[in-house]
Amino acid sequence: MNTGFNVRVYGIMINEQKQVLVSDEYIRGGYYTKFPGGGLEFGEGTLECVVREWQEELGQDVKVVEHIYTTDFFQISAFDNVTQIISIYYLVTPTSPFIAPVITKPFDFEVPEGTDEMERARWINWEDFSAEAVSLPIDKVVADMVKAKY
Repeated sequence: MNTGFNVRVYGIMINEQKQVLVSDEYIRGGYYTKFPGGGLEFGEGTLECVVREWQEELGQDVKVVEHIYTTDFFQISAFDNVTQIISIYYLVTPTSPFIAPVITKPFDFEVPEGTDEMERARWINWEDFSAEAVSLPIDKVVADMVKAKY
């Protein structure tokens, strides 16, 4: 069995209208609502990673405002059941105009035949944002922290 660690880095953005940005994603046959971000690459720092991921996924330039949370419990990957996930979350703010296309309803997109992954950004109003609004276990912990802190 090939076991290991997967370090994920996510950015949480809260806009002037007090909305939180999430990413509705189709990944390997499943639908997930998560925070924008992704995997740390070898030789990259976590701050570089979150900036790169937001640029790649959303075409959005961001800067990190503060660290919110790093996983402090064991979490197995939802995708392979052999990799331990360590997620790091930062509050981010835009440094360029927000131009990413957004959807207004969860998973309001067509997944073309043969497509393995697809994602679309969506703003969630503060009053509708909670642990129930996101899919992954660590994201749920962070959603509660964000609601309590901001």
